[in-house]
Amino acid sequence: MKVTFPHMGYMYVSLKGMLEYLGIDVVVPPPCSKRTLNLGVKHSPEFACLPLKLNIGNFIEARELGADTIMMAGGCGPCRFGYYAYVENEILKDLKIDYNLVVMEPPEKHIGELLGRIRKITGNRPWLQVIKALRFGFLKAKAVDEIENLSYQIRPRELVKGTTDRALEKSIDLVNEAATPTALTRALAQAKEVMAAVPADRGRPALKVALIGEIYTLLEPYSNVNIERHLGYLGVEVERAMMLSQWINDHLFMGVVRNLPSSDRFKKVASPYLNHFVGGHGEETVGSAVWYAQQGFAGAIQVLPFTCMPEIVAQSILPKVSENTGMPIMTLIMDEHSGEAGLITRLEAFIDLLQRKHEQKEALTS
Repeated sequence: MKVTFPHMGYMYVSLKGMLEYLGIDVVVPPPCSKRTLNLGVKHSPEFACLPLKLNIGNFIEARELGADTIMMAGGCGPCRFGYYAYVENEILKDLKIDYNLVVMEPPEKHIGELLGRIRKITGNRPWLQVIKALRFGFLKAKAVDEIENLSYQIRPRELVKGTTDRALEKSIDLVNEAATPTALTRALAQAKEVMAAVPADRGRPALKVALIGEIYTLLEPYSNVNIERHLGYLGVEVERAMMLSQWINDHLFMGVVRNLPSSDRFKKVASPYLNHFVGGHGEETVGSAVWYAQQGFAGAIQVLPFTCMPEIVAQSILPKVSENTGMPIMTLIMDEHSGEAGLITRLEAFIDLLQRKHEQKEALTS
């Protein structure tokens, strides 16, 4: 058995670490690219959202490398993500690509349900070993999140453009190569040293902008045209509403890991605008906009794939949130036609607006 999975940012670091800890062969698909997208667009329904198309491309490219089993998360509710794994598998069958499909549906009552589903991958390996592997994979996710958060703080203050990007990739590689919890602890410490060594003006003020919206387009840089990087180059400190470890804990672990940021904080403040589940992360998107406005952020950017139903619901509510809180909010809808030049132009205009608003506020208070 050679297991693969779709790309979603640095999720491969966590999944690869967990599976290899159990001695399972892993095939990591090539990073999402134009070829990946072209393959997905060619073989997917036109109306399908961008994540499905990139997933299809990932699985075709992984098969070329010898993968025979797909491991993928599931979902429930109005969001179509819940059945995408099965749709993708049918598309692959039509292409004469036969995979064993293992869907990690979110538990309904307790985390034991997840352990039962993962048994299809782990086989008869001892439960203790499986739990240790899950923990190791989760620790890798937390390490990746910590490094990414450091990059968000450093990039807008770096003295030489691009040095943060290179340090980030080196740091991620260190975490990815760690094969044991002890090695991971050392790797994370080394990664922090690499990030700390980036020449930067640490005291330089920077506008703070929140990235909110649909989980895939938040985490996968190819799908959002590297929005975090471009914002950093514009001197903006980014905070992402959803990090990988938080998503794993909320979606798959049912919040069993304590002392981690949870989407519950967003749901609580969303209630005046949206007080029920609409699928995906629609409710959290509305709440995160309110929450970041309360934290004094200069603005927020909603990122979503074209045709994403829960985020369309959230998008219709965000203008009211912006009006009531005074925080500007921009929406970016991503599909296979999204381009870097157009994105940069829109970001520059939005950041210019935020900067002028900030300067006016400073002038009034001085």
